[in-house]
Amino acid sequence: MTATLPAREEQLTGWGRTAPTRASVTPVRSVDDVAAVVGGSGPRGVLARGLARSYGDAAQNAGGAVLDLTGLDRVLAADLVTGELDVEAGASLDRLMQLFVPLGWFVPVTAGTRYVTVGGAIAADIHGKNHHRVGSFGAHVAWLDLVTADGQERRIGPDTDPDLFWATVGGMGLTGVIVRARVRMKPIETARCVVDTDRTPDLDSLLDLLTTTDHHYDYSVAWIDCVARGRRMGRSVLTRGRFARRDELPARAQRDPLRYRGDVLLSVPPVIPGGLLNRLTVSAFNELWYRKAPQRKRDQLQTIPTFFHPLDGVGEWNRVYGPGGFVQYQFLVPFGQEDALRAALERISGSGTASFLAVLKRFGEGDPGFLSFPAPGWTLALDIPVVPGLARLLDDLDELVVAAGGRIYLAKDARVRPEVFAGMYPDLDRFRAVRARVDPDGVFTSDLARRLSL
Repeated sequence: MTATLPAREEQLTGWGRTAPTRASVTPVRSVDDVAAVVGGSGPRGVLARGLARSYGDAAQNAGGAVLDLTGLDRVLAADLVTGELDVEAGASLDRLMQLFVPLGWFVPVTAGTRYVTVGGAIAADIHGKNHHRVGSFGAHVAWLDLVTADGQERRIGPDTDPDLFWATVGGMGLTGVIVRARVRMKPIETARCVVDTDRTPDLDSLLDLLTTTDHHYDYSVAWIDCVARGRRMGRSVLTRGRFARRDELPARAQRDPLRYRGDVLLSVPPVIPGGLLNRLTVSAFNELWYRKAPQRKRDQLQTIPTFFHPLDGVGEWNRVYGPGGFVQYQFLVPFGQEDALRAALERISGSGTASFLAVLKRFGEGDPGFLSFPAPGWTLALDIPVVPGLARLLDDLDELVVAAGGRIYLAKDARVRPEVFAGMYPDLDRFRAVRARVDPDGVFTSDLARRLSL
């Protein structure tokens, strides 16, 4: 059956451009295509892949088969009264925004990039700036259709085989291939956001401001200067906002309040020299970024791309880290473990590593996903170029996070040790039991799954 589907050998990486491996990639355009490749997969198994925005090795399958789902991207039905969409898994959040923002609907949850497929958003159970209010992506999925290892298609949801559903939400593609889903969108009056900005001088003032004001805002995120030390450690620029009402727009903008464009304005060249991002250049950038932010600004109108996806305006921005690539490290520690967060920042700022993309958010209640990352607490994500000594730093941070009852995010991970990972997710055995039930031969696998013995 698979002979009718052309495949190509490709070297694949995550967005961090580390740990490349080769696989046989087959573009698919139908559920029958998916079932054919799953049924014909060899001893190295099969894995679905979307737009490759997971940072590590989650969407790689060395020596095996990989399904390119980006051709499975149709919107099958849309209820413009309730905002429910039936959509194929390869459709991107970018496409949903292009189609439905002009009709008054926004995606319920978006990561820092809109170039994520619906299937990927479910498999990674992505979170955004609004987790403290509405949870992660899986909370807004009414049902999904999953092709399992036997080639059969199953419709599952929170009330229909909930164990399989919650093993799939956040399960990194290891229970089967998500082929379509029903997603509940968010109603909006305009395509603009009302944004408040505050500049805070240190970590304590940031945590206090978030704790006392976050509940007033639908969306919030803080950029943190991870190079600053001493009294300035954790200084930040905090932005919080909500979608604007039509009557809050200037008169001219009220004529077309839902006008939306999400363009790529420029692209990073294919070849960037190594070492461009070092402590000196990042310190200079961070100083400029901190100083240019207003001390306090209220009710600024911003576009969706500016507020939610500023990096998407730069094509292939991951190249700026040079040929060695970079690691994004994202961890969570529960409320009450602020000392662990502070200790982590002290180690990062004192390590000599350089991260100019570092963001802190405040999570609300998590969903029941067995491997879902968010839980009540603080999450810090930072991008770090691959440099000597980085592995030791991150191993030390892992130990700190585990001791605090925290965890790291699988969609960002490229290197955590399996014995450490096992201490981060208390429902790991429940995930493994469901996976053994629906895929006893381990048909669905990935470089991440093999590395962590999932």
